[in-house]
Amino acid sequence: MTVYKAPVRDINFVINELLDFNAHYQTIPAGAEATPDMVEAITNEAAKFAEEVLSPLNQIGDEQGCQWNDGEVTTPEGFKEAYKLWVEGGWQGLSHPVEYGGQGLPMSMGLIKSELVGTANWSWGMYPGLSLGAMNTLYVHGTEEQKQLYLSKLCEGTWTGTMCLTEAHCGSDLGQMRSKAEPQEDGSYRITGTKIFISAGEHDFAENIIHIVLARTPGAPEGTKGISLFIVPKFNTTEDGTITDRNGVRCGSIEHKMGIHGNATCVINFDSATGYMLGQENEGLNAMFTFMNTARIGTAIQGLAASELAYQNALPYALDRYSMRSLSGVKNPDKAGDAIIHHPDVRRMLLTARAFAEGGRAMIYDAAKYSDRMVQAETQADRDEAENELGFLTPILKAFLTETGLESASNAMQVFGGHGFIKEHGMEQIYRDARIATMYEGTTGIQAMDLIGRKVVLDGFKLYGGFCKKLYKFGFKNLISGKRRCYSAKLIGYTLSWNWHTIKMVARASRNRDAVGAASYDFLMYSGYLSMAYYWAMMAEVAASKLAEGGDDKAFYEAKLETAEFYFSRLLPRAKGHAGCMNSSTDSVMAMTLDRFTTR
Repeated sequence: MTVYKAPVRDINFVINELLDFNAHYQTIPAGAEATPDMVEAITNEAAKFAEEVLSPLNQIGDEQGCQWNDGEVTTPEGFKEAYKLWVEGGWQGLSHPVEYGGQGLPMSMGLIKSELVGTANWSWGMYPGLSLGAMNTLYVHGTEEQKQLYLSKLCEGTWTGTMCLTEAHCGSDLGQMRSKAEPQEDGSYRITGTKIFISAGEHDFAENIIHIVLARTPGAPEGTKGISLFIVPKFNTTEDGTITDRNGVRCGSIEHKMGIHGNATCVINFDSATGYMLGQENEGLNAMFTFMNTARIGTAIQGLAASELAYQNALPYALDRYSMRSLSGVKNPDKAGDAIIHHPDVRRMLLTARAFAEGGRAMIYDAAKYSDRMVQAETQADRDEAENELGFLTPILKAFLTETGLESASNAMQVFGGHGFIKEHGMEQIYRDARIATMYEGTTGIQAMDLIGRKVVLDGFKLYGGFCKKLYKFGFKNLISGKRRCYSAKLIGYTLSWNWHTIKMVARASRNRDAVGAASYDFLMYSGYLSMAYYWAMMAEVAASKLAEGGDDKAFYEAKLETAEFYFSRLLPRAKGHAGCMNSSTDSVMAMTLDRFTTR
């Protein structure tokens, strides 16, 4: 069974010493209440809830799973009761406006909460997590009447939300979507169609579930230009939120999955269900991106969570498992062998998970500041700027951190050896739960194409150039006056290489369009390793400065520097391999004819 201890000290390091959330909060209206004392209190209470309520349910959820019976879903033992405590604590509306029942704190505060909840019990955390996406979409695109009715109930937590995109025949290609929305005289619509892979689509937590659904109106253009977005409640209600009758929404089945057993992944059938348009007709996909980007940042947290939980549970085993003698001499003479943490390869695996967890935390928390700016922007121009900057980072965060989280989970199983493959220690659950993260909300390949295609090439390199400028500015500044100049030098060198390989790749793509697709995965992974290097360089500078000042927590800062050295020496060099692949011949991928794929 896995255990979880909230990494409050490291969270405080990131938000206080590295990113200075307090100064950031003074620049946004919602930050007035987010005083250091308030942030500390909320973080500690969220940590307590995660450790004491959710973590003990993690294995139970995996073993029992969800049960489907005639369209109704029962969640694992203790899940429903934990959600009741969640609602009573007012956690759901933490970062949403007071006028709709929220507490009005910055979005970044909600992200800290999401990390703690997700690491303790990812399956449970998906239920309120999906609601957050519905809440954000309603807040940005809903009418005032829709916000008063639906957003208020979602902030309370008495209702929950989902997003319904995928259909069996089209997967991520939403242009092929067939669900229909027929307009009615009263302004509502009749929604008909079937959606699959709907996380938290049916459960016993709340009195109503609000589905955010993509569908086509009659005569809508073909492809993605003809998609609209709709609010479709499980139960119909009056204008004041009183539940009346059952809507035409039923859970046809739940999936039997590799992992996240405690979360119901549903087939949802809409049979002339009453729905209400959210946003403008035929602009549903743009509106849904509000939800999808929320979900993608949430998925990035799953990658961080997998690295953190894997490290926390593999470390005690490595300290207490005695096997073979250390190559550099006996370390535990009173034992038949030395603790395996003295073996270099075991340390490599542990430090890899630690570096990805701590580096990922810094990456995600910095991105959360863009979310704050986007929501709190006073002008549309400021909102667009923050949204675009966050949009550039989103595919890197989602894809890179889920890939590294899966690697961390795999390494943690390896630390346990054969014991990692059996259920007793819970390590294989971390891997199984993490495996989906690289797939949903767009696979790694889809994120890679989004990054290089939409966020770099079609954007005219503006966002890409701005990000590079930030790396160069930090690198050259600290190359002159920093305490860890070697890291700044590496950051500059890898950024220059990134620029050069990107230019070459785009030039090749002008002659062969497949060049972008063939290089996109490696471009994304290089981007991820480089981005994380920037944050590790920042963390090293802060840690070195703190050590120079003296004072408490010397061991914490020394460990931070040692982990930074591991990252720059052992993990960042992987980017060179991705650079080589990025600019290798496209023919190495595309030349094989289809008939030769079957010749073995």
